Amino acid sequence: MSPNVSRKPLWLKKKTVFGARYWTVRDVLDAGALATVCEESLCPNRGECYSHGTATFLILGTECTRSCRYCAVSHGVPGHPVPDEPARVAEAVGRLKLTHAVLTSVTRDDLPDGGAGHFAATVREIRRVSPETTVEILVPDFRGETASLDTVLAARPDVFNHNIETVPRLYSTARPEADYRRSLAVLKYVRDHALDIVTKSSIMMGLGETTDEVAGALDDLRESGCSIVTIGQYLQPREDLMPVARFVSPDEFDRWRERALILGFAAVESGPYVRSSYNAGRSYAQSLAANT
Repeated sequence: MSPNVSRKPLWLKKKTVFGARYWTVRDVLDAGALATVCEESLCPNRGECYSHGTATFLILGTECTRSCRYCAVSHGVPGHPVPDEPARVAEAVGRLKLTHAVLTSVTRDDLPDGGAGHFAATVREIRRVSPETTVEILVPDFRGETASLDTVLAARPDVFNHNIETVPRLYSTARPEADYRRSLAVLKYVRDHALDIVTKSSIMMGLGETTDEVAGALDDLRESGCSIVTIGQYLQPREDLMPVARFVSPDEFDRWRERALILGFAAVESGPYVRSSYNAGRSYAQSLAANT
């Protein structure tokens, strides 16, 4: 942690409540042998979200082919995609009676399509088992390959989420295997080729970004056609990962929310514990309401 950041402020003191639905979610996930990004990324909201009956499914294994310096997900050599995983995810969605399901994955640069076909198959299985459920996918950049983007768009997810994560200056430090402009191009491609699919992205605060850089990133997202943005506090999940440069106050998060709404985002989640999938169903509903 930065020498200027010695301990968490009071607004980051969060009690975890394990309600009855928490154990229901855990049982369903265990029964389906399913992974969640909630667990693999050590998300501080997992107790809250599970207790609300939700989880973000992590498909295509738990070993990522990239090594971002803020992420607790394991880096290594992943195994082959498991053919029945889409069906198991869909069954879990049905058992949990999710009205809005969120899928994400590790980055799979080892696969020719980056895992796009597996994403598409999972969306289609959810549609088959639970046709009333809206589906959000949080995808890697697929190395910018438009064929992979076309594959996932053909499955017609309701929300296409791809995170820029941070400002361009910090990419070489935080996510050296990614490319800021490529991520913006991914979002713009979806907006240009699938007007009925809501686009979404996320920014972390506390990695060393400046106010002007965050403002510029929000401008870039809007220019790329992004409709929903989430803004949250980076919290160092392990000692070997990037330290926190500063803790952002709730008041500052409120100001970023106001600025993003003025820029024209249809829905904004901004706060210390906000993460990309936090209140995802609510954000999607707000985006629809804003466009009616």
